Amino acid sequence: MKKYIMKFIVLTFLSMFIFIGCTEKFKDINTDPDRAKDAPATNVLAFSLRYYGATFFDPWADMNEPSTYGGYLAKIQYIDEARYVFRSGTVNNDWYYSYILLNNINEIKKKATTQKANNMLAVAKVLEVMIMQPTTDRWRDVPYSNAIQLSTGVLLPKYDKQEDIYPAMLKVLGDAADLLASGAIDPLGSGDLLYSGNIVKWQKLANSLRLRLAMRISGVSPAAAKTVVEAVLGNPTKYPIMASNSDNAFFNWDATTPYQEPWYVDQKTRDDHSVSDVLVNTLKTLSDPRLGVYALPAVSDGLYRGFTIGAVAQPSLPTISRIGTRFRKVAAGFSPFMRYAEVMFDVAEAAKLGWNTGGVTAQTAYEAGVTGSMLENGIAQTSITTYLTTAGNGAFDGTLNQIYLQEWIAMFKQGMEGWSLYRRTGVPALYVAPGSKYVGHNVPPFRYPYPQSEVTLNTANNKPSNDQVKDDFWGQQMWFDKRTGVQ
Repeated sequence: MKKYIMKFIVLTFLSMFIFIGCTEKFKDINTDPDRAKDAPATNVLAFSLRYYGATFFDPWADMNEPSTYGGYLAKIQYIDEARYVFRSGTVNNDWYYSYILLNNINEIKKKATTQKANNMLAVAKVLEVMIMQPTTDRWRDVPYSNAIQLSTGVLLPKYDKQEDIYPAMLKVLGDAADLLASGAIDPLGSGDLLYSGNIVKWQKLANSLRLRLAMRISGVSPAAAKTVVEAVLGNPTKYPIMASNSDNAFFNWDATTPYQEPWYVDQKTRDDHSVSDVLVNTLKTLSDPRLGVYALPAVSDGLYRGFTIGAVAQPSLPTISRIGTRFRKVAAGFSPFMRYAEVMFDVAEAAKLGWNTGGVTAQTAYEAGVTGSMLENGIAQTSITTYLTTAGNGAFDGTLNQIYLQEWIAMFKQGMEGWSLYRRTGVPALYVAPGSKYVGHNVPPFRYPYPQSEVTLNTANNKPSNDQVKDDFWGQQMWFDKRTGVQ
């Protein structure tokens, strides 16, 4: 991992300078011949995958806020973020990470296009959506169609509505899927730190992401969503999807400093997080064997006990369950970009809606999703069978809410996706942080505040979207969020 990332550091600093700098000599800087610009696409790919894992799945961009807004974690010390007291520097950084990554992906696309490397181009398109989807899900309306266009003189990009961003992302993924199915033979090189150059696995990720996005908008654009789902599931030869946990898009860290899993790095010096009462109580109610994997027993009495998300005061620390070893205490841990289990729950939902899922029933897909999640977490098959055949636990009851709840459980350590699932479905039932300074709200945040850098420097383009924001976190809901009575 190291050599491909380190060779790319100079290019990264150049990209950062170009991204944040405004100068009348912009064109000269942008065209200045520099050896770093000649970094092979595979090196840029390696850096981008590592940087995505490090910045989108770390304590700041996931644990402190999305994983608390989505109901997974609670903060037990320095509780402010879970009470919606945000740090402006963190919000600015999250925005910056998105667009510096998109800038790097744009470099891969340009190199791949020049070299007629269709596989590399397709992978870049997949990564573009992997970055843009959580970005729009974090803020809603954001720059996309003319972002990362400094070379054409666009210094202040316009904002696109989420209603336009999702169809555009689906188009990008469709193009990527077709490229990956074209039989191209160009190698991805050693910089593919996700799938080691396995094009079939990239195909599965591309098409699985298409299902994620399609189901995300299924309540607001059902015809478009149905078309995508049926096109993918109706042609498994051309458009394969994840078929087992071996297809999981997990970025596996190599345990050497500085390439250690971000949650592990955080726990070496901090003890700010526990599992939430929502997660613990849900798993207890279902007699779910994943409880002992997701959480550690409280040191005071050996019981599993979650904590209130955004509580008024911090708890007695020995009484609260911390995050389980698999997710928090392994230097060579993983950052989960996408899981097979999620894909199966998407198929189950589509089948439940009556769409053509290639003969797969809602129950079959649901049970495959639960089984995949259980196996991923080391649960024995006998326990899985018992769970899936016990009414009131995991036995299929034919409802969408059960599919949603099991999908939410399976996506632990994917705070953004769990939060987005909750905003779309209202499952599980969550509450406003008791310690919140904001009044008059009955659900967790809809969104993030816009970064001050955009409010100040890109005012004209930002203002129409920012005017829709109320109390930093509420106001206009995500396009896919059709819940009523929430504020």
